[in-house]
Amino acid sequence: MERRNGCGAARFGIAGVIALIAVIGYFSSSSQNPITGEKQHVDMSTDQEIALGLQAAPQMMQEFGGEDRDPEKNALVDQIGNEVVKGSVASKAPYRFEFHLLADQKTINAFALPGGQVFITRALLDRLTTRGQLAGVLGHEVGHVVARHGAEHMAKAKLTQGLTGAAVMATYDPNNPNSAGSAVIAQMVGQMVNMKYGRDDEIESDKLGVKFLAESGYDPRAMIEVMKILKEAGGGGRQPEFFSSHPNPENRIERIQQAIKDQFPNGLPNGLKS
Repeated sequence: MERRNGCGAARFGIAGVIALIAVIGYFSSSSQNPITGEKQHVDMSTDQEIALGLQAAPQMMQEFGGEDRDPEKNALVDQIGNEVVKGSVASKAPYRFEFHLLADQKTINAFALPGGQVFITRALLDRLTTRGQLAGVLGHEVGHVVARHGAEHMAKAKLTQGLTGAAVMATYDPNNPNSAGSAVIAQMVGQMVNMKYGRDDEIESDKLGVKFLAESGYDPRAMIEVMKILKEAGGGGRQPEFFSSHPNPENRIERIQQAIKDQFPNGLPNGLKS
């Protein structure tokens, strides 16, 4: 009995050390985002983000059938993406933005890697009807990059992994198979925490997208039209893959509308491109 109690105390001690290291590592790595003004917990430099994105880009392209071979469509995506970046405060971010059209004609999706690699599938592009809608999709993804959501998510994942490992170490008893359930619960809690942050990221990227579009001369209401197109693409059946990586609560459109009102209380400027 004394030996089992001693082992249990040792496990709790080790778990405490693991948790402490994870927490200290997370909160000691912080910086202020020059674009958003937000204090963020990240543990990599912008140069590391760029390198990570460039390293991961070929694999991501391969998963979606490679880059689309239509030169006109590729040129359009590149042109609109660069207009959004160069015409907005996003141009002050220290990233090298590159825009890619993926050949996948079945998967409706768009996403961005840390450091400025931005992707949109042909399946999504073909459903857009205006240049402003394309700017809305790309502007939202540029928002993820500028807000450093990828770097934030990786830092949070490391924290979650450390705390989950500590919880498993503290509660798992090799002599009691039932204690394995606590490890599963700990992992579920970690997933829920990261999911919440993901939804917050989407809200921030929508707000940044509104800002970037208006600054670059596009009507940010095009983002609302994009959401309507995506809902129609769902057709009441299987939702587009876009919604797997971009949580779509029912009030997403209302939030975009509110962001427009907040940023332009006297109304949008005249002459914006649709």
